[in-house]
Amino acid sequence: MLKKRLIPCLFLKNGHLVRSERFEFHQLLGDPIHQVDRINAWSADELIYVDISNEEYYDLRRDDMRVKRMDDIYDIIAHVSKTCFIPLTFGGNIRTIEDVRKRLKCGADKVIIDTRAHERPEFITEAAERFGSQCIVMGIDVKKEQDGAYQVYSHHGKTATGKNPVDWAREVEKLGAGEIFLNSIDRDGAQEGYDITLIKMVAAAVKIPLIACGGAGTFEDLVECVKEGGADAVAAGNIFNYTENAVLRAKKTLIQHGVEMRPIVRPPTLFKSQDHILEGYIKNI
Repeated sequence: MLKKRLIPCLFLKNGHLVRSERFEFHQLLGDPIHQVDRINAWSADELIYVDISNEEYYDLRRDDMRVKRMDDIYDIIAHVSKTCFIPLTFGGNIRTIEDVRKRLKCGADKVIIDTRAHERPEFITEAAERFGSQCIVMGIDVKKEQDGAYQVYSHHGKTATGKNPVDWAREVEKLGAGEIFLNSIDRDGAQEGYDITLIKMVAAAVKIPLIACGGAGTFEDLVECVKEGGADAVAAGNIFNYTENAVLRAKKTLIQHGVEMRPIVRPPTLFKSQDHILEGYIKNI
């Protein structure tokens, strides 16, 4: 059995890291570049960036000017990939095969496709055939309507597609997607726990790995997501932005609840001779 994965998810808007809530409210958190160092140091299994920008170009200069001007997403990917030692996935505003190629060339290991696949479903197949299905993640944003039915949305959660998430998940799997990134619009930033019903439905419908996102408020929510929901990987954003040592504590909680995880490893800044420091730290958090 494959081990479950723990994946921090960072949302970018016009070049800045933001806290997202129900896809509508976005609170500025700061520089997304230096957030990588903290996540990279403490045993996250992968890292996802989702670009929800409206503008094509933006500036990510810090006030002290020690970070050069970054005019587009490719500058950010290239900069992040130099210091990120875990698999890196970038999503958002991908409309052409060239968009995929440039993101992978700049250092992304995988890309998330969303809105374009609703406009041209064959785009999934074209991308998978060109770069391999292992590089192509299908983003599925879902909202629970007033009648209780689930519906897939596109365009950053603004446009209803009329599609059922289970049917759409099966379709994108057939089209060649290698993985699904399932995000609950209702639970996004709400810290109310994951939509387990939704996750279970989609997980049971496909054979490709499912990453579930949206709703984490406690580390126990992560446990429920994989043990009850059946997700292959659990992703979260805000809990990692606001909780001290969150990645390490989250993985420790998952392991303590019997979830098969990749082991907690020594941070790049810690020498082998200092393993006792890591052991003591893990014990006391």
